[in-house]
Amino acid sequence: MHAWPASEVPALPGQGRDLRIHDTATGGLITSAPGPVARIYVCGITPYDATHIGHAATYNAFDLVQRVWLDTKRQVHYVQNVTDVDDPLLERAERDGVDWAELAERETSLFREDMTALRMLPPREYIGAVEAIPGIVPLVERLRDLGATYELDGDIYFSVEADPHFGKVSNLDAAAMRLLSAERGGDPERPGKKNPVDPMLWMAAREGEPSWDGGSLGRGRPGWHIECVAIALDHLGMGFDVQGGGSDLVFPHHEMGASHAQALTGEFPMATAYVHAGMVALHGEKMSKSKGNLVFVSRLRRDGVDPAAIRLALLAHHYRADWEWTDQVLQDAVTRLGHWRAAVSRPDGPPAEPLVEEIREALANDLNAPAALAAVDRWAVLQEESGGTDPGAPGVVSRAVDALLGVAL
Repeated sequence: MHAWPASEVPALPGQGRDLRIHDTATGGLITSAPGPVARIYVCGITPYDATHIGHAATYNAFDLVQRVWLDTKRQVHYVQNVTDVDDPLLERAERDGVDWAELAERETSLFREDMTALRMLPPREYIGAVEAIPGIVPLVERLRDLGATYELDGDIYFSVEADPHFGKVSNLDAAAMRLLSAERGGDPERPGKKNPVDPMLWMAAREGEPSWDGGSLGRGRPGWHIECVAIALDHLGMGFDVQGGGSDLVFPHHEMGASHAQALTGEFPMATAYVHAGMVALHGEKMSKSKGNLVFVSRLRRDGVDPAAIRLALLAHHYRADWEWTDQVLQDAVTRLGHWRAAVSRPDGPPAEPLVEEIREALANDLNAPAALAAVDRWAVLQEESGGTDPGAPGVVSRAVDALLGVAL
């Protein structure tokens, strides 16, 4: 599976600061100071509908992570998956009377278009669950050989007791885990399970559903969590720098993925930092496909909204915050974009180097994009009120906003 084209990241004078970022597992800020190559895995979409603002907010957060790392002169090895076979996708395809594979490809293509328009940096590897199945089967077989699995009516489950570190990503109690498992794709009420939250590794073939050769596992398809583990371990290995996604992935997805990997390798932790973006609401409720209260990026673009304004609307909120999308949020972003473009269109301006350092410091401090935007606002106001004498300043500001915030002026 191919990703989307990369937009150029302009070079800036000087060098950025190491990123201090919130780690869900420890509950505090840690300094992410990778080696020459920073490694990040971000969980991708299940492509049964178009990219909505909640998706865009999540991927914007991890785009900022990459841009901060790049500004420190590191390379970035970014991997993202596509869950191109899963129950919600199959259910949507059946509802709409379309082939599930065609639906997945159509919505993945639209996702790529949206990411390109929003200037999100693409992953080095963009891997679908289906194409990962040959690598998933041996991992499930190995977990079985290690005694970390059990079979229930042909389905193979992972026993969370096999990982002594289980629970250290979410730090939730058993009751909360069981509740979230039921809400987020688990089956805690299924009779015969050793632990209600034990996740499925391999689902035996169901009539009328797609299935693949699972070797000694029998025909079937992979569970959700082992998909990401197989892809991450294959391309990044254990102990990579950031595991990212929305806050709704903390449990069970990231908790279970970590336990799968740790049981497989005997190493801890799977990732140095578990980083999660907040949820976006519409009309008072979290934006979700199940509720249908969605604002689609593609629809905004079709309505003539500049993708740079959409990105500014996302940047106006701290990545960990839960917030609500409104018409005013978008209008404020459109207005800000106009002010910034007017400011950098002048032949000279106030010195740009202090602003670049302000942006760098804000982003290095747990991706504080709102503070970075406020710094650019101040420079633009100063430009409007008194101008400046530095003919290179507007160009430097424009390149900095592009390189660090992903907004093309």
